[in-house]
Amino acid sequence: MSGEDLRKWWWLAMAAVLGALLYALGPILTPFAVSLLLAWLGDPLVGRLQRRGMGRTLAVVLVFALMTLALLLALLVVVPLLERQIAYLVQQLPAYGAWLRDTALPWIEQRTGLELAGYFDPARLIGLLKQHWHEAGGIASAVLGGISRSGLAILGWLASLLLIPVLTFYFLRDWPGMVERVRELLPRPLEPTVVRLAAESDAVLGGFLRGQLSVMLALGAIYSLGLWLVGIELAFLIGMLAGLVSFVPYLGAFIGVAAGLVAALVQHGDLLHVVLVLVVFGVGQALESFLLTPWLVGDRIGLHPVAVIFAIMAGGQLFGFLGVLLALPVAAVAMVVLRWLHARYTESDLYGAPAVPPLVAHTGEPLAPAGDSMPKRDA
Repeated sequence: MSGEDLRKWWWLAMAAVLGALLYALGPILTPFAVSLLLAWLGDPLVGRLQRRGMGRTLAVVLVFALMTLALLLALLVVVPLLERQIAYLVQQLPAYGAWLRDTALPWIEQRTGLELAGYFDPARLIGLLKQHWHEAGGIASAVLGGISRSGLAILGWLASLLLIPVLTFYFLRDWPGMVERVRELLPRPLEPTVVRLAAESDAVLGGFLRGQLSVMLALGAIYSLGLWLVGIELAFLIGMLAGLVSFVPYLGAFIGVAAGLVAALVQHGDLLHVVLVLVVFGVGQALESFLLTPWLVGDRIGLHPVAVIFAIMAGGQLFGFLGVLLALPVAAVAMVVLRWLHARYTESDLYGAPAVPPLVAHTGEPLAPAGDSMPKRDA
């Protein structure tokens, strides 16, 4: 066996061992994965503060404080508000069931000729939903109930929770050094290629997370505010749901319009509020197309929505919550590697075609020459 073949088998064995370790240590790696993700998200802002003359430690402290404040705000404001909205929905389920039985189904049957009433039992469905909600006792009780089955489970959950801010601070402070240490460990023949692929993977994932997630949150806020002004009681629940699933084109708007129209018809029952709901989502879609997406995402090519859905579902199925956290980074790297392999294939004798232009990053700019350092990321 040649030295080249031996190296390939060695790297294959190392990848297999690493995958087995990740699978075996999944339960204890979750706080590390969460902390790495938070540090990766905060590092560009730290770098921007450094370029303005601030020291690394002070920049890290400032960014860490902002991230902590944002998390506390979400826990103290968003979660209770969401729980109250769901509780209100559960209380109003009889009204929604009556509207479905007395208005929606007869209207559909009259225009389609289908007999649907016999296949729907709104009262039974509402009973099941209310039973499960009261058994869970709300969002907070459902979460706490899952971790309070034993004292050891509580201690383990609290330890992991307390580890996240500590690990995030250290990862954020030492991020450039950790990246450089990893680069130094790469085999010299592979280092230029790995650096190029890592830079493009970082840009693809950053374009999706920082850009698309900003669009999702902005749309959720726009939809929620608009529906609240219209007078929809479930404005926050419907608006945030529509915003958070908007990474799939038109799916968020479709779900939001459907839920908003039903809520308007059940709560108000007039044409005016139906039109106002349509106006809210029309304005939201216009802002997304002409302002939010060009400003926050630009012409960057992120992950395809189907790839995102598959990656999250596959990661959760294989590795649980840790798999969900790692799904998008792994999908971004896999997409970049596949694109690189495609370029290598089209340049090879096996393909039998003239050489294609050099591999271009998703930003439309040529990738850095071999040996160049990894480019800085912007927030």
